[in-house]
Amino acid sequence: MANLIAAAGLFLGLHLLVSGTKLRDLITAKIGEKLYIPLFALASLGAIVWLCIAYNAASVSAANTVLFVPPAWVKSLGLVVIAAAFALAVPGILRGNPTSAGQEKAHIDGMLRVTRHPFLMGVTIWAGFHLVAKGTLAATLFFATFLVLALFGTRVIDGKVARKRPGDFERIAAQTSVIPFIAISKKRNQFVAPEIVDWRISVAAAVFGTFLYFHSALFRVAPFPAEWLAVLTGH
Repeated sequence: MANLIAAAGLFLGLHLLVSGTKLRDLITAKIGEKLYIPLFALASLGAIVWLCIAYNAASVSAANTVLFVPPAWVKSLGLVVIAAAFALAVPGILRGNPTSAGQEKAHIDGMLRVTRHPFLMGVTIWAGFHLVAKGTLAATLFFATFLVLALFGTRVIDGKVARKRPGDFERIAAQTSVIPFIAISKKRNQFVAPEIVDWRISVAAAVFGTFLYFHSALFRVAPFPAEWLAVLTGH
C-alpha cells in the first residue's frame, strides 16, 4: 500500500505543484516550452504507469481492507454514469480548448459550451463513481487521486490562463463554466446540438463500448451487476 501512496503522491505532485503553477513558469523560462512539454508528458506517463501497477498490486494485497460496502443500487447506475463521463472526456480530447497550451486560438464551441474543462469533468465523474462503487482501501486511494487531480486541476489551469492571459481568461470565463451546463442554464451560452452531438460523440460511444467489452479482462471486475450478468448469459 505504501507503493500506491508514493505513486499517487508523485502523480498529484507533478500535476498540482508543477503543471500550471509558477514553478512551471520558472522551469519553462530556463529550458523553454518546447522542451518542457515532452519532458512533462514523459514524466506524467511514467507516474501514471507506476500508479496503475501499484494499484493492481495493492488490490490483491492483504493490506487492501474494505472501508465501506457500497449500496447495492450504485453499480446499477454504472453504465449511465460512466457513459456520461466518456461523453464529456473523449470530445474534450478531440476538440481544441483555449485554456490549453498551444490551443489559445481555439473557439468556444461544441462540448466547451457545456463545460470549459470537458476532459477533467469526465474524469471527475468516472473517478467519483468508482470511488463510491468500490469501497476498498486501494480503490479509495487510486480513484481519489484522479478525483482530486481533476477537481483541483481545473483551478490550476484556470489560474495559469488568468495569470498569463488575463484578458483571454475573462472572455473565456464569461462564456463558460467548470460545472457542466451552468453557463447554459445562466444564459451565458447555449446548447447547440449539431456542435455538441457530433462525430466526437460517436467516437466516445465506440471507445466506451470497447472499454465495456474488455473491462472484465483488463480490470478483473465485471462492469455489470451480478443480476444483469445472469440475464445476459442466461444463467
